[in-house]
Amino acid sequence: MAGTGLGSEALDLEKLRTAGAGLALAVLTSGGDAQGMNAAVRAVTRMGLYVGAKVFLIYEGYEGLVEGGENIKQANWLSVSNIIQLGGTIIGSARCKAFTTREGRLKAAYNLVQHGITNLCVIGGDGSLTGANIFRTEWGGLLEELVGEGKITDEVAKTYCHLNIVGLVGSIDNDFCGTDMTIGTDSALHRIMEVIDAITTTAQSHQRTFVLEVMGRHCGYLALVSALASGADWLFIPESPPEDGWEDFMCERLGEARSRGSRLNIIIIAEGAIDRNGKPITSNYVKDLVVKRLGFDTRVTVLGHVQRGGTPSAFDRVLSSKMGMEAVMALLEATPDTPACVVSLSGNQSVRLPLMECVQVTKEVQKAMDEKRFEEAIQLRGRSFENNWNIYKLLAHQKPKQEKSNFSIAILNVGAPAAGMNAAVRSAVRVGICQGHTMYVVNDGFEGLSKGQIREVGWHDVAGWLGRGGSMLGTKRTLPKTCMENIVDTIRKFNIQGLLVIGGFEAYEGVLQLVEARGQYDELCIIMSVIPATISNNVPGTDFSLGSDTAVNAAMESCDRIKQSASGTKRRVFIVETMGGYCGYLSTVTGIAVGADAAYVYEEPFTIHDLKANVEHLTDKMKTDIQRGLVLRNEKCHEHYTTEFLYNLYSSEGKGIFDCRINVLGHLQQGGAPTPFDRNYGTKLGVKAILWMSDKLKDTYRKGRVFANDADSACVIGLRRKTVSFSPVNELKKVTDFEHRLPKEQWWLNLRLMLKMLAHYQISLTEYVSGKMEHVTRRTLSIEKGF
Repeated sequence: MAGTGLGSEALDLEKLRTAGAGLALAVLTSGGDAQGMNAAVRAVTRMGLYVGAKVFLIYEGYEGLVEGGENIKQANWLSVSNIIQLGGTIIGSARCKAFTTREGRLKAAYNLVQHGITNLCVIGGDGSLTGANIFRTEWGGLLEELVGEGKITDEVAKTYCHLNIVGLVGSIDNDFCGTDMTIGTDSALHRIMEVIDAITTTAQSHQRTFVLEVMGRHCGYLALVSALASGADWLFIPESPPEDGWEDFMCERLGEARSRGSRLNIIIIAEGAIDRNGKPITSNYVKDLVVKRLGFDTRVTVLGHVQRGGTPSAFDRVLSSKMGMEAVMALLEATPDTPACVVSLSGNQSVRLPLMECVQVTKEVQKAMDEKRFEEAIQLRGRSFENNWNIYKLLAHQKPKQEKSNFSIAILNVGAPAAGMNAAVRSAVRVGICQGHTMYVVNDGFEGLSKGQIREVGWHDVAGWLGRGGSMLGTKRTLPKTCMENIVDTIRKFNIQGLLVIGGFEAYEGVLQLVEARGQYDELCIIMSVIPATISNNVPGTDFSLGSDTAVNAAMESCDRIKQSASGTKRRVFIVETMGGYCGYLSTVTGIAVGADAAYVYEEPFTIHDLKANVEHLTDKMKTDIQRGLVLRNEKCHEHYTTEFLYNLYSSEGKGIFDCRINVLGHLQQGGAPTPFDRNYGTKLGVKAILWMSDKLKDTYRKGRVFANDADSACVIGLRRKTVSFSPVNELKKVTDFEHRLPKEQWWLNLRLMLKMLAHYQISLTEYVSGKMEHVTRRTLSIEKGF
């Protein structure tokens, strides 16, 4: 049964529930482990069972496939329970020599046929996936050989004549071309940033220089992104070796940083770093150089396998779950003519990419590096890699003074604090200075602006802001209409021509009020930009707001602990309340990341019948081996069904079967150091916003002043699908529900299907949208992918 050729438009529920009937699929993890592999195994297993297929887990990677026996076990729903939060892979992974030989693959084919398995999902790096593809192309020949040896009959060979393969890329290096992010990359960045944050504090105490070596033998992604997220002083990556004579430049720059009052230097080096002649640059060589030339107290820290370990980040859990679900769909729809594909994420949509096209381009990068075509290597890594590299170079080091422009830009934070705000302020200030503008910062939002709490800042005033949580400028919820006259006075007094407002829904609403007052005040005919920054992710004009990734991770860590305590006391259900106002993003995404049984949100109205169904669902669950439950509730999901109400309902209905506890996460979700994603997202939005404002300022400068009153002179900058876009605040008005402070349409609602399926609800997947097959070529890699 090669594929049921189901249309990807609407999969009829009954059809889908039996689409996998008679199919057997197996999942294995291979190559180096990566955090998030377990979430992928869990999603593939549960989605496979959901569509009626038999699912097998293959232990110890390809080695288990070759050896067979106890290494291939049939799975049920509970086989993958309570593993989403574990790092590594519970089914084991091993490097396997035997599978690289034809004899090994012959044994593997025999073992699969014995179990009737003709669908294989491989989670691993490019080597593992290439191996899977070879296996698939040889399949027919291998079966013929087995018939020839009398190991299987002709009938069996005919029944299982075709092998379908789908790959998920699990690699912390993010070195697979065509995919935005591979499983494990985000978690590895979390480990690296935790270490850098810890090292920064000790380095400052002793005025030390630290050389940090991170993983990445052939790919500098981890080194590059962690340098960008930590504001490192110098960076070595294999794709772009330093110019000859770099030793002098580097020491000069480190010395400059110290003479300007910095108490530490951070140098990040990828383990595969080389110079222009292909000779390795080692961390010890760099250390000795700094000691010899500058006499600084210098230490080396090699991060090693720490980067592979620990619990997966929220992003990796959600990414793996989405990809696992899509992988099963790809196997269902595969025919003998479709090429083996890898499932990937593009922006926030699932896509399928032909496996060998990706492998081809990945090999071309290595070839370009071997042949010293370094510029090309960076381009082949894809547009976002190139973007990261250019932004790092722009922000790491102050360039000689440019001509002063005539423009002044003021930056303020509005609303509640969100992680990543400081990163955005830092990059905006620095890019503004590069452009020659006068940069002001305002304390305490619009209220501070009305009171004239404003000061000019220089390049070094924002040093060390990247990793700081909350808002260094201070933030208030006050809206401009309460103090419009005074705001206008300040703008006139300081001759401000650009306003960059970083904040939540109030930031958007505030800029809208300023735009609407342009008729009365000429001073407000200036360029304005909003960077959405709120843990609630409820600002129109963007798919992700700054700070929501950090908040989801904070909520997830708390829920992991709560779940662990529930495992200890049997038969307990926790009701956890999350923040987010009326927006259910935080509770939905956290729910997926912790494997919650339900997540109640305002956007999906629920009735007493739904609550009753959920209680019955938990009652059934308590009869199995998993005797714990976790229910999330967004703080404003229902006027009458409060957290207290749910607690009382669950307690009385579950009496004698389970007991309940309440947890309100509260401001835990607002605090903490920003995640690597939020540091980089904030950095990039700050850069993009100022570059956009600079262009607009030049366009609207006439007769010695800026006069801007058209719609697109006041915009929200955001990430949509996968591109950075600027949406005029006036146009966003019609897609905004002001009463509930929400965009009218929200992309993440389609994640709720996955939440319910993985929690074992019998639901219809008619709304599930399958990923489309896309091609990977040099051209597609050069397209702007956002981040």
